[in-house]
Amino acid sequence: MIAAWRPRRHSEGAARFARQVVLAACPATASHARSLLWCCAALGGFGELVGLEPDAAVLLSPSFVERFVTDAMTGRSPTRLRSVRTNLRFVGRRVVPKAWPPDPLALPRNRSKAPYASAEISAYLRLADAQPTELRRYRLSALVCLGAGAGLSGPDMRSVRGSDVECRSGGLVVSARGRVVPVLTAFQSRLTDAARYCGERFLIGGAQESRKNLTSNLLHNLSGGTDLPRIELGRLRATWLCTQAEAFSLAALFAAGGFSHSQYLGDIVAMLCPPVEDELVRLLGGRYAGD
Repeated sequence: MIAAWRPRRHSEGAARFARQVVLAACPATASHARSLLWCCAALGGFGELVGLEPDAAVLLSPSFVERFVTDAMTGRSPTRLRSVRTNLRFVGRRVVPKAWPPDPLALPRNRSKAPYASAEISAYLRLADAQPTELRRYRLSALVCLGAGAGLSGPDMRSVRGSDVECRSGGLVVSARGRVVPVLTAFQSRLTDAARYCGERFLIGGAQESRKNLTSNLLHNLSGGTDLPRIELGRLRATWLCTQAEAFSLAALFAAGGFSHSQYLGDIVAMLCPPVEDELVRLLGGRYAGD
């Protein structure tokens, strides 16, 4: 198929260059070969236009591929540009490998931790109730409620005082590092009690907002609960995120929209007006039941 390929829109020299380099690249499928032939013929035609010989070492060099994509394909969609560059890099690495540095080592990405089941959250709250002092009871209860009930991370929790937990806009909200987060109904009563007890003090302990290892010290000094695994803040936050994702049918949106990641959705969200506090409470929290 490659040897018989004759394009109508490119010169014979550009087509010959494309056939040679694509044959050398050994694509696995016919459809991939056709994509590579089109890209390489367009590259060869651009080389002729700027006065270069159809030499693979020159036309398939990283710098010339970038020049082709940026200069010869202006006005094309970003998706098309990425596809063409990916195809040309594929051929270049196979035909002139010495011109192409090895791919950078992929760095690890942060992945969401597994959420806690409802029974596990209940067990940790019972553990909080079993602590020998009021201070420990309220601090551990607040930690669970801030994580699983409001989705706060460790740095967020460090900044929260009892006075940052307020009943307003029809629900219970927490102010943490410049943003307001509604608290899920199931955690409101416990968090309210902890906030009243702490007042102006930090909910999970310490005297300075810059303090470190607070949660580690709190969890290390727990009494009982030897049959429970150590609480993980990442799993508490994942529990809140999964609760909200399920409530908003996020899985259905991804399935219907054909999304595999959230970058495109992030671009869409950036174009929308952020909700006001009343709307946040209605959507993400729940009506406050009162005393």
